[in-house]
Amino acid sequence: MTEEQAELVDAVGRIVARFGEEYWRGKDRDHAFPHEFADAMAAGGWLGIAMPEGMGGAGLGVTEAALMMERVAHSPGAMAAASSIHINIFGLHPVVVFGTEDQRRRFLPPLIRGEERGCFGVTEPDAGLDTGRLKTRAVRDGDHYVISGRKIWTSTAQQADRVLIIARTTPIEACAKPTDGLSLFYAPLDRSAVEIREIAKMGRHAVDSNMLFIDGLRVPVEDRIGQEGDGFKCLLHGLNPERILIAAEAIGVGREALDRATVYAREREVFGRPIGMNQAIQHPLAECWMELEAAWGMVLRAAGLYDAGLPCAAEANAAKYLAAEAAFKSCERAVMTLGGMGYAAEYGVERLLREVLITRIAPVSPELIKCYIAERVLGLPRSY
Repeated sequence: MTEEQAELVDAVGRIVARFGEEYWRGKDRDHAFPHEFADAMAAGGWLGIAMPEGMGGAGLGVTEAALMMERVAHSPGAMAAASSIHINIFGLHPVVVFGTEDQRRRFLPPLIRGEERGCFGVTEPDAGLDTGRLKTRAVRDGDHYVISGRKIWTSTAQQADRVLIIARTTPIEACAKPTDGLSLFYAPLDRSAVEIREIAKMGRHAVDSNMLFIDGLRVPVEDRIGQEGDGFKCLLHGLNPERILIAAEAIGVGREALDRATVYAREREVFGRPIGMNQAIQHPLAECWMELEAAWGMVLRAAGLYDAGLPCAAEANAAKYLAAEAAFKSCERAVMTLGGMGYAAEYGVERLLREVLITRIAPVSPELIKCYIAERVLGLPRSY
């Protein structure tokens, strides 16, 4: 890291250190959003780390954002802490790139200051990752669009003021390819037209995931991002940064788990010796360290390519895959190192294991990443 990057990580670490294990265990137990943490990050100016300086952001790159999010997740807060601010870091990148000056001035400063929260409405129950087959419709009605449909796995919708939503504006049968005819909106999340149902889930209880039932949501034309029908193209500009940041967060959680496991292995004595003296404990933990460090190298490579304006899709996907796998292994190994105590909520590693699983599943499955690398990097025929 440069001196400035090291100072950035230290400054974020000072905020993170104010929120310990008891705080996050309580939020997980009570299914309560960590407003205090998110507000502290906003007060420090960190929500705009990769946003334009003219809008109140820091104007830094995805590399700095990855360094920040790794440090946020490398803490007792883990994925809950990262997810509480994740959308602010990358989510409105399509607005930065494709939005008008008026849209950037209306949407970005409140998000950076923490006065508004956004959420991301892309995935649908029947379409999954096949975005071109989504069924949510946006019909033009004068100076508004009227949106109806369903979205699923929309994080922080319970807290959000707006939703970045993609919907079909041209019937699929009238399009040359399925991803044509989609439009992107940063829409007010009007509860009179949107029913938000929280999804009970395995982990990350402090940050809600939701199903959205949208019936006649009216969105002003001036809230459409980019040209009508170009929504998928606009959305693509946020996908690589999202993969990079998810990977950085996974690394942070994996390192937190490894830290806890190694401390326990040094201190826990069985049969008159620390369990960390046993190679059956040492070797798996050593593997975890090496795999986390290797994945972190790919994260930084992908971020560096993105910040240089170079193609990085293969590296971003590889970083997400490698980081998620390494982090899951580290968390699973932490539980096994602690044994029975690893299964107890008191030591926190069971929560890390529950939370890190999301990095393997979202925003794209490991199987589709392998398909992408096989097709786009190795030149093999498409399998689906």
